[in-house]
Amino acid sequence: MVARALSFGVVAEAYERFRPGYPTELLELVMAYADVPIRTALEIGAGTGKATRLFAHGGIAVTATEPDAAMLVELRKHVPANVSTVQAAFEDLPLDSSYELVYSAAALHWTKPEGRWDRMAALVRPGGVFASFAVPIQLADPALKEAVRAARAPYLENDGVPSPDATPPADRAMEWPGTELLEAEWFTDVRQAVIERRLTMSAEDYVGQLSTVSAYVMLPPAERDQVFRRILEVLPETVELNAEITAHLARRRH
Repeated sequence: MVARALSFGVVAEAYERFRPGYPTELLELVMAYADVPIRTALEIGAGTGKATRLFAHGGIAVTATEPDAAMLVELRKHVPANVSTVQAAFEDLPLDSSYELVYSAAALHWTKPEGRWDRMAALVRPGGVFASFAVPIQLADPALKEAVRAARAPYLENDGVPSPDATPPADRAMEWPGTELLEAEWFTDVRQAVIERRLTMSAEDYVGQLSTVSAYVMLPPAERDQVFRRILEVLPETVELNAEITAHLARRRH
């Protein structure tokens, strides 16, 4: 799990090029939930700063934390002056500062479950907001999705991230991490919201996006190249992606 969490630095430039950014609807969702101005935010697992830019351009002073040095190098090329950076994993962050907003974009599943919410509560000011965003990008066409699964099968059974929750999302109304937030004594008013989003990109860019997914990054280079060749063979020139964003929001108890 730790190796996969720290695997992205080797593809930091590809991550920046091929991973989609976040829409303004996400910022609006968080600000509407907060219902008060947010001036300070802490980001957990910032990567190359895709979400960092959204919140920083919203006028928030963001402290972006990321354990991978190469990812932070790439992030610093793209963020405005109101962003400060810290190279550290969530578990190593000092607890001597707190923020009006603490958020994680497609990175919370890499944090260790032991003490996760006690530590989170120490970082969120009483009355402040915690937010997590998941973006499981999938091919929209079921037939193409199956063709890609079959193409990668000899090398990779599953290309998803390890699930922190054994219950499939389709089997419950509240998905992870909302399920844990409902049980966390420090948080209240837990909400789940979905921002619908479809993207169209070339097959080559889609494979570029796959090249930043940890399951592929961890493959031996020769196998990875062969998987990508096999996938390109079954795809049309352009593909449509389901890139909906599932957001979980909670408020720190006073």
